[in-house]
Amino acid sequence: MFDDLTHRVVQAPMAGTSTPELAVAVCEAGGLGFVALGALDAEGARKAIRAVRRGTDRAFGVNLFCHRPARRDPAQEAAWIDTLRPVFQRFGASPPMTLSEIYPSFRGNDAMLSVLLAERPAIVGCHFGLPTPEQIAALKGAGCKLWATATSVAEGQAIRDAGFDVIVAQGYEAGGHRGIFDPDSPDSRLDHLALVRALMPLGLPVVAAGAIMDRAAARAAMDAGAVAVQCGTAFLRAPEAATPPAHRAALSGGRTVMTRAISGRPARCLANDFTAIDDTGAADYPVAYDIGKALHAAAMAQGTAGYGAFWAGTGAAASIARPAADTVRAISP
Repeated sequence: MFDDLTHRVVQAPMAGTSTPELAVAVCEAGGLGFVALGALDAEGARKAIRAVRRGTDRAFGVNLFCHRPARRDPAQEAAWIDTLRPVFQRFGASPPMTLSEIYPSFRGNDAMLSVLLAERPAIVGCHFGLPTPEQIAALKGAGCKLWATATSVAEGQAIRDAGFDVIVAQGYEAGGHRGIFDPDSPDSRLDHLALVRALMPLGLPVVAAGAIMDRAAARAAMDAGAVAVQCGTAFLRAPEAATPPAHRAALSGGRTVMTRAISGRPARCLANDFTAIDDTGAADYPVAYDIGKALHAAAMAQGTAGYGAFWAGTGAAASIARPAADTVRAISP
C-alpha cells in the first residue's frame, strides 16, 4: 500500500478540520489522504467518501472512533455542568440542563459498517480502540486494509493480534485526541520516535505520528523504522482544510496543553481559556464534548474564540499557510 505513494506522507484524519478536498489534494500530490468519519453519521460518511472519489482515483483512507460507550454518571455530569455554569453566565448564556453522547462509537454501529462495506475504501483506520471481531472480519472480507492508532506496545500487540495491517504510532506530542484505548490507564507518554522503535519488534508496518512538521523530522522517523509519517498540524493552514480563522491565527502561539476539559478525553489543544479550566471533574467522553461545544458557541456569539477546540501538536508554531500539495512535497523524506 505504501509502494503506491510518491511521497510517504499521510494526512491525519482530523474530525472537524480535514475535508474531502484536503484528502483529494494530498492524494493527487502523491501522499495518502484520509477522511475523518468519527463525527459523521452513516449518510454523511457516504457523502464524504464519494466526494473524495469524485476528486481522485487514488487510494485513500477513512477513520473511525472506536471508543467504549460513555460511562454515564448523572451526579458527575451535573457537577461538570455546574463547574462551567459561571463561564456560560459571563457570556449571558446558560449551560444545557442535560448532556448527550454526541458521537457514537463505531463499535455496534451497523449503519456505518454497511456504508463501509458498500463503499469499500482502501483503508479503514481506527482511533481510541478496535472494532468488534465481527466488524474486523467483515471489513477484511471487503478488501479493506486496517490501520489503528497505538500509544503503547500493549496497544500495538492488541492491534497485531486483531489482524490489523498497520500500526499508527501516536507520540505524546501529537495534536488532537490521544488515541489511548483506556484514558484512565497509565500513559507512558512516549514521543513518536521512541514509540516507533518500541513497536518495530511486533512485525507490522509502523506509521509515525506526532509533531512531524518538516523533512528532517520525517527522515528521523523513517530512520527509526517508520514506513511513513502521518501529519495533521502541518495541514491545518492549508486552504483545503476547514480550520476556522481563529484556530489558524492561534497556531502561531505554539503552546499546547493536554486536557480532558473540552471533550472528556485527553487531547492536545492550543492553550486557551478552555484549557485553563481544571479538568479533574470532567464528564466522560463524548458527553463532556456536548457541553464543550455549547460553551464554544456561547463564547463565539459574544465574539470570544478562547473556548474553541483548537487541536494542534507541539509543532504548531512551525505550521505554514500553503496548499496541501506543497506541504506533502516539503515534508516528504
